[in-house]
Amino acid sequence: MPKLSRRRKILLIVVAFIGLVAVGSFLYRIPEMANVELAAEGVVSLGGYEITNTMLTAWVSILVLVGISYAATRKMKLVPTGLQNAVEAAIETLLNFVTGVAGKENGRKFFPIIATIFLFVMANAWLALLPGYGMFGPQHTKDGEIIIVPILRAVNTDINFPLALAIISFVFVEYWGIKTHGLSVYTKKFFNVSRLKHGMGQLVRGKIRNGLGVMANGIIDAFAGFIEAITEIARIMSFTFRLFGNMTAGELLLLVMMFLIPWGAAIPFYGLELFIGLVQALIFAGLTLVFVVMAVAPREEH
Repeated sequence: MPKLSRRRKILLIVVAFIGLVAVGSFLYRIPEMANVELAAEGVVSLGGYEITNTMLTAWVSILVLVGISYAATRKMKLVPTGLQNAVEAAIETLLNFVTGVAGKENGRKFFPIIATIFLFVMANAWLALLPGYGMFGPQHTKDGEIIIVPILRAVNTDINFPLALAIISFVFVEYWGIKTHGLSVYTKKFFNVSRLKHGMGQLVRGKIRNGLGVMANGIIDAFAGFIEAITEIARIMSFTFRLFGNMTAGELLLLVMMFLIPWGAAIPFYGLELFIGLVQALIFAGLTLVFVVMAVAPREEH
């Protein structure tokens, strides 16, 4: 069978993309799709444990990433071509990005979790644009209207997923901070009361003037540590609602545009959502990288 030229491959990809958009445009016009639920919906129960549609979507994303990795590495060549070349280029770009921020030694340590976050968020965002996500599933009647419970739903629009990913990012940052500096040194930035104790000691010894000055600085240190602790915890909320809000808004935008604009006129919005998915994955992974670099930096640099 003759191999397709590069131009024909690109043409086939473009035609396939336009075809998917056309099918999606048609399917999105189903009236039942007008109903939007923020909470994930259960689609099957196993031993009393409910499996939600976003869980299934996350598993699909994992299978797709594993499948691409397997296909790219099944018959590896010294001079990569095709899928192997594309995957190696993507991984190398990610590695250069991580090492460029964290340095070569730390970059290789942090790379697995940073790359996993980036690829998983982006895969979930892009796969959710395929026709079939949020469109097919069992139906039920609610207030006289027919409602579809989709079998597959964009996992980034379920707040539980961004929250779980934010907690993983938080634990990852704190783990490397403690491992690098030790528990006592690392937690000192949250509970810095050494100068406050020193000032109280001077007061006890009768050095009133010096003691009050040192205590004033100690109170500032303790307050700054409290603010630092609040900031660390607030990252979880920031990460969660940034990803959840942007992805949910994007899905609603596509839904509205598919109803208002027929067929291929909605293609630019698909392109916009592809870009937003990439940007959100980069932001989530990039901020995690920046925070972990700050956590492992020497205290005087920090």
